[in-house]
Amino acid sequence: MPTRRIPAALALAAAIVLTTTACGGGSASSGSNSSPKTLTYWASNQGTSLENDKQVLEPELRKFEQQTGIKVNLEVIPWSDLLNRILAATASGQGPDVLNIGNTWSASLQATGALLPFDQATFDRIGGKDRFLPATIASAGAAGKDPAAVPLYSMAYGLYYNKKLFQAAGIANPPATWDELVADGKKLTTGSQYGLAIEGGNVSENVHHAFTLGMQHGTGFYDAAGKPQFDSPQAVAAVKQYVDFIATDRIAAPGNAEYAANQSVTDFATGKAAMLMWQAAGANLKSHGMNPDDYGVAPVPVPAGASGPQATSSMVAGINLAVFKNTKNLDGALSFVKFMTGDDEQKLLNSTYGSLPPVKAAQADPAFATPELKTLAGVLSTGAAPLPQVASESQFETLVGTAVKNLLASAAAGKPVTEAAVKAELSKAQQQMPAN
Repeated sequence: MPTRRIPAALALAAAIVLTTTACGGGSASSGSNSSPKTLTYWASNQGTSLENDKQVLEPELRKFEQQTGIKVNLEVIPWSDLLNRILAATASGQGPDVLNIGNTWSASLQATGALLPFDQATFDRIGGKDRFLPATIASAGAAGKDPAAVPLYSMAYGLYYNKKLFQAAGIANPPATWDELVADGKKLTTGSQYGLAIEGGNVSENVHHAFTLGMQHGTGFYDAAGKPQFDSPQAVAAVKQYVDFIATDRIAAPGNAEYAANQSVTDFATGKAAMLMWQAAGANLKSHGMNPDDYGVAPVPVPAGASGPQATSSMVAGINLAVFKNTKNLDGALSFVKFMTGDDEQKLLNSTYGSLPPVKAAQADPAFATPELKTLAGVLSTGAAPLPQVASESQFETLVGTAVKNLLASAAAGKPVTEAAVKAELSKAQQQMPAN
């Protein structure tokens, strides 16, 4: 199945809607039946297709109906449409009862006022806050505020490496530092084979890696007051390091600058690239015929000697489950959230989708003890940081991710990508941010 991506937001739409006061109750939502025996659920596309998701989810929704008597009307929405649909619903008050959101959108959508806050009493109604991994709760809303959603599916980035290609190049272990990765990448780059595959045309991928490298360089792209610092020296260094995989190090193919539909995963699975940085890629690799014994997974490298935030090796990736505040069936909606985040459903759904349960008890199940998932679970527990939980986060994703895309395109075209060029592109991105 395709690895689930957490796509960048459409900045203009977000900027418009985030200034709109969402309805808090008055009108019935178009998706919400006023009957307490009906709920509408907008699910994100987690599987190989929208139809595949229906095949996975509909038996579970029938199970919920048997337990509670509440029928759930399911709509699976592609990632390309999901944020726009949610933004329109927050503006109009006409939305579903329960919905999936990319976890990086949590603070942006929280700022609309349309989502139900999960305060202590609300958490108690779904089984308690302490059931969830702390890192996943940290990506559910702005710091100091009650979360706007709860974690549903969790992921983290890992470094996938081809064991046979490493052995053939005389490399005994996966790289733990960036100097090692570049050195290994050069040994592994020969003929039509490259050391590393990246998804340079994918805005989301770009901003995820820029953020992780930014943390390693000492910046989260925002200052302590929540103001963007996109073109700081640390941010420039982080983005240049990523672009240099094509521009200077030449361990990633120039054509990677155009990849935006998981082509980097295909290149890794087919031996065209020896390394890949990806979220829970195992199921996707299997669909391409790659045997789990043929690759290993390690944490994404960090600078030599790094500790604390500078040892961050992944953003906290995943999908959250939210409730529209103006639902006409709050009791049913919270019952559904409790069901979906219960241990049994967490084990079933996350094992089906190849993701990690954010619920501690479910993650301890043997189903998630594969070498790949154990590595990713370790990253999620100790090496991952949430993207900035600020109202303008969706614009940050779009603008900085696009800036990196533009710089990679320049590198692929053979143009020199200097620090000044990186700073200019990031400054342009910051200038497009809406005023606070």
